[in-house]
Amino acid sequence: MPWIHALAHVLVGDRCPPRDQVRAQAFAWTCASRTHATDAFCKKKAPAMRRKQKIPFDPRAFLSKVNGGRTISDCRKGQIVFSQGDVADAVFYIQKGKIKLSVVSQRGKEAVVGILGPSHFFGEGCLNGHTLRVTTATAIDQCLITRIPKAAMIATMHDESDFSELFMADLLSRNGRIEEDLIDQLFNSSEKRLARVLLLLANFGKEGTPEPIVGTFSQETLAEMIGTTRARVSQFMNKFRKLGYIEYNGKLEIHNSLLNVVLYDKAENETKGAGKSDR
Repeated sequence: MPWIHALAHVLVGDRCPPRDQVRAQAFAWTCASRTHATDAFCKKKAPAMRRKQKIPFDPRAFLSKVNGGRTISDCRKGQIVFSQGDVADAVFYIQKGKIKLSVVSQRGKEAVVGILGPSHFFGEGCLNGHTLRVTTATAIDQCLITRIPKAAMIATMHDESDFSELFMADLLSRNGRIEEDLIDQLFNSSEKRLARVLLLLANFGKEGTPEPIVGTFSQETLAEMIGTTRARVSQFMNKFRKLGYIEYNGKLEIHNSLLNVVLYDKAENETKGAGKSDR
């Protein structure tokens, strides 16, 4: 290396005694050998350091692969994923399709407590200390579902912040939906509750316009979802169809005009509330 030889020349010079020349030359050789060793170590270490760089974690890719105890299942229409009273030992993630969550009372009365679509988790009660399932999960149509064991779910949430954010965002979204459902059940008419459920099933508000409802929802299922009788649902559905709010064409299609049922009822309730406050 030129700079080392130049250093040796400065240290030795033409007038130094032979002994000093030997010492200076030895010093230059030592510096050169150390420099070569350092360069060789860095070249050898660099690929290893590049190999150890952490690959970015993709939560959705993680949920779409079978590994670490995770399994992926195809569920046919009507298939039960788990039943009320089963052991709660895993969390599930919907890749495709829709899942109905229902509960049966001791008297045998069934109520639908939720309809979940793709990118939603369910069965998370096991993380909250529930040892048994409190609901029954049934596939409404063909579904692709990932099962994550409880231990793997907890470990991944602890190690991967992106996965925790995805899971928490879903929980918060569902919690808001549950609050809205409760308010809807307490204060709104059966007709408005049915209109709201149909709009939600058609994904109204997510992409701007309602979509055809995928899957078969019987009037009995709709009645269980809004807490009324099948006869009342039939009456409201016929009314909606005559008014042009919905139509049957192989699939149940929802029109934007159905939103008027929800908005009109809301405005009417606000007007009544304002009238009472003026008295």
